[in-house]
Formats: sequence, structure tokens, C-alpha cells
Amino acid sequence: MSFFVDFWQLHFPILSILLPAFTGFALILLGNPGSGSLKTDPRQPLRHAISLGSAVIGLILALCMVDFANTGQIKAYFLSEWSAPFGIALVVDRLSAMMVLLTYIVALPVLWFASAEWDQRGRYFHAMFHFLLMGVSGAFLTGDLFNLFVFFEVLLLASYVLLLHHHNKARFKLGLHYVIINLLASAMFLIGLGLIYGNVGSLNMADVARLFPRLDSDQHQLAMAGAMLLFVVFGIKAAMLPVGFWLPKTYAVAATPVAAIFALMSKVGIYAILRVNGTVFSDPQGQYLLENWLLIIGVLTSIYGALGAIAAERLRRFIGFMMLSSIGTILIAVSLFSTQAWAAGLYYLIHSTVIAATFYLLGEWISIQRGAHKDHLKTAPEMKQHKLLSLLFLVVALMMAGLPPFSGFIGKVFLMQGTLYHPQKVWIILVVLLVSLLSILAFVRAGYVIFWRASTPESNPKEEAYALYQALPDRPNRRLDIVIYALLIGLTGYALLAQPVYQYTYAAAEQLQNKQHYQAVLLKNNNRGDVVSTQPFNPYYLPHLKYREDTIDDPYAKYIPFVISPKTLAGEHIPEELKTAPEISTEVPALPDDDAKLVPVE
Repeated sequence: MSFFVDFWQLHFPILSILLPAFTGFALILLGNPGSGSLKTDPRQPLRHAISLGSAVIGLILALCMVDFANTGQIKAYFLSEWSAPFGIALVVDRLSAMMVLLTYIVALPVLWFASAEWDQRGRYFHAMFHFLLMGVSGAFLTGDLFNLFVFFEVLLLASYVLLLHHHNKARFKLGLHYVIINLLASAMFLIGLGLIYGNVGSLNMADVARLFPRLDSDQHQLAMAGAMLLFVVFGIKAAMLPVGFWLPKTYAVAATPVAAIFALMSKVGIYAILRVNGTVFSDPQGQYLLENWLLIIGVLTSIYGALGAIAAERLRRFIGFMMLSSIGTILIAVSLFSTQAWAAGLYYLIHSTVIAATFYLLGEWISIQRGAHKDHLKTAPEMKQHKLLSLLFLVVALMMAGLPPFSGFIGKVFLMQGTLYHPQKVWIILVVLLVSLLSILAFVRAGYVIFWRASTPESNPKEEAYALYQALPDRPNRRLDIVIYALLIGLTGYALLAQPVYQYTYAAAEQLQNKQHYQAVLLKNNNRGDVVSTQPFNPYYLPHLKYREDTIDDPYAKYIPFVISPKTLAGEHIPEELKTAPEISTEVPALPDDDAKLVPVE
């Protein structure tokens, strides 16, 4: 048992990335026939067991990670034992652990719902779903800007496939737009990284935060230009205005479980803005730009989303516009640059993600009971579960619009409290209240069309409309209602636990602003106390190898023969002409001291 405890304590930061990665590979190796054959495929139960079992384990790992992070510690994990800033570093703190937990809180019920029917409508749904989880978790855990780009690409590649799941003309058309927009964003991401690395000399977040304020004026401006490019890229991912027009239409055509999990993806962009632009590049100039521009962008996005919802002609687009409105509210909180406002924004972020996923699932339930009218906001015959669905719609409306006593209202109250010392506090509070009012109007309009104006179903058996109405399902798809109830109960509990959750988010925001703590954990110092970002190259130094006779005792040496064949160790695969090598001294020269200088090699 102690072995597993030691293994967990040493390697838990990377497990949330490796678990979905290995799951995705295993599901691909398991194979996947055409969508028409999945229902009778004998491997389907095994496919479900692997996928759902991995999601359950991922949720448990995320809970353990939050339990660790709640102690206030920061865990740094260096891949291949290459220390930062030279190697890849993963970082577990309160914010990253919370975001990974949110990922699995949404992913597990959505995946369970999709396993009842939706995964049979296309190939490799479960594999792509887990690769998406891998990219999202990696983006939350990485401590390196380049690997943030890598994990963005992983989650985007998976999202391209998922968006076309159970493909049709509309999904293909908007999916193409989605791919082109994100390819342009990826190109901008690389250009921004090049500007930062060329002027700062590092891409490790803690190291960049240390070096950035010390740059010369010209280098500082170029690095800031790179940071602003990253801000635009993250804004595209977060769907903020004026680069977020794509979200309502794109999410509206996605399959229901895909749209529900996509509610999480926009939060990756917000996380990146907070982590990178709000922390790494938060010197006075960077903070000034974000405080002024991000506040305006957040206000416009929030109002535009509410107005777009009022004018929406389809329920799924209505949900997308309400997501935009909530994104704007979170951006307002980020722009205030105070611990209290960031804590409020994080609290509201969790609420908005879960309620958006719930609303997409509820939209599916409403659509299947309206028959040919689907989710169009037009008068249709009264649904068979009219009273139940109207009650659920009312609860979702109260939660999403931010009315008491639900978590949306509590989050907005926390946000308004966070504006206490801001010079524009009156205007910010007015905007928050105005958006809530517009959201209520949007929900009243949608509910009026779907429920209040619903016509009486045809009662004459001789009419064709009667047969069509009777053919509609009496109940929702399997598991759909259970998942919706579970998410709504969870949000109710979230409101009841508002105080301890807010304490956690406040501590996360406070920890995020302490750059020195991250630098002390991630970066190393030489014997003079200076941070090691570069060191002289010693061409004579070779690290100890496991297979040399003079190596130190290696507790894992007994496992080597199972990894490398004896023939390879004996050199049988090496050509004869390469076996004869000049004699090399076995003495290992000492490493240069800190005052050593590079000497040109003659």
C-alpha cells in the first residue's frame, strides 16, 4: 500500500493527462466499426466500460488533487526530471486542480448520457472524447507556454472530430468555419510565442513572469506584443467580442453531448487569460491594458449575448448567446484585477459551465418532444410532458439569469462586492443588473413561445397531425432526464455551499497573484542565490548512464532486461565498423563553477 501512496504523491500531476490519453489509445486499438454496426457490435459493452471507468477514475483523481491543493501547496512535476525552465513542467495549484475537477464534473454525466445512444451515431466518439479531456486537463496543468499551445492543439483536434459526429450538412459547413478560425488562432499563437521567446529567452510561465519586468524597453515592447497576440488567441477560444461571433451557430449544430461538453471549452480560454495575461504579463503596462480593454470587452460581450438571446430564433442558439453573456460577466471580473473579483469570477465560472451544459441537455429533451418543430421558437402543439418541462425550464431560467436563491445570483452578488473599490463600480453594477434584466426578458420570450402559446394537440384520429403527435416519445431519451436532475441538484448544492466554495476560490485567486511562490517552487538557484535560467555548456560532461559499471545503485536496474533485449545490450545490432571506438577517459571532469565562462573550441 505504501508503494501506491508514494507513487501517487510523486506522479499525481501527470496522471490526469495520461489517464485519458491511454484510454483514448486503448479505445482506438479496440476498433470501431461503422456507425450502423455499433448497436450490435459485441465490443460495445467493453468500450463503455473502459470509457466510463476512466472518467470515474479521472473524477476521483481530480477530487484528490483538489484535496491536496486545498492545503495551499503547489506541486511541480518535471517530465524526465528536466528542471524548469529547460524542461516541461506541470503545476498543480488551487486553480488548476479546481478546473480539472470541473472538467470531470461535466464530462462524466455527459459521457454516461452519450453512452445510451449518441455514441452509436458516429465512429470513435469515446476515443475523441477522452483525447478532448486530455487536452483540456493538460491546458489546465501545464506550467509552460509552448505546451499550453500543444494541449490547445490536442483538444482542438479532438473537437474537430466531435463537432462532425453524426455529421450533416450544417455541421460540416459550420465545422469548416470552426476549423479555419482555430487554425488562424493557432498561427497567431505560434507568432506570439516566437516574440516572447525571442525577447524573454524562456517560455516557462514562472520564469517569464520573473524576467519580463526586467527587459529593456524595446524587448519589453516586443514581448508585450507577443502577450497581446496570445490575448487575442485566448479571446477567440473564450468567444469574447469581437472574435466570438462563431460560438452560437457552431454550438447549435453540434450533437447534444458534444455541445454540452463544449460548454467547458470556452472556459479554457478564460483560464488562459487569467493565468497568462492576468499573472505572467501583469506588470503595470500589461495590467493597464487589461483593466481598460478587457473591462470594455467584457461589458460588450455580456450585453451582446443577452440581446442576441432575445432575438434568437432557435433554442440552441439562444443557449449559445446566453453562454456569451456569462462569458462577458466572467471577463468583467477578471478585468478588475482584485482578489475578491477574481474569486467571484471563478465561482461564477463553475456555475455558468454546469448550467450551460444542463441547458443544452434540456434543449434536447424539448426538441424531441416537439417533433418537426424541433427547437425553433415558433408555436407548436403542447408537449406530452408539458408541465414537467415548463418547470425545468423555469428552474434553468432562474439559475442562468442570476435570480435568487440560486448560484448565479450568488456569483453576481460576489462580483458586485468585488467592485467596491473600483472607480467604475457604479457602471459595472448597472451593467450586471441590466444584463440580468435582459436575460429575464429573453427567457420570458422563449418560454412564452414554447410553453404559453403552445396549441392544443390534434385529437381527431383521422387527421395526419394526430398520428404524427402520437408517434412522438412519451419520455426523453434514456438517461437524459436523470442527468439533468443530477446536474440541477448539484447546482442547488453548489448554492448551499457558496461560502466554503468562495473561500476556496478566494484562496486560489490569492495564490495566483503570488508570483514569488511559484518561482520558489519551480525555479532553482545557484550557490550565489541567483535563479538558474541559463548555464555554460560543458562539452566534457556526460551524465551517469545506467549501463556503466561505475554507476550508482539503481533500484530499478532489475527491470531493465524486460525493457531492452539482451542482444541490444550486448551490442549485436551495432555494425562492426562502428564497434571500434577510440579510448575515452573514464574520468568525469568536474562541472564548471558559477564563475566559469565559455571557452571557444579550437
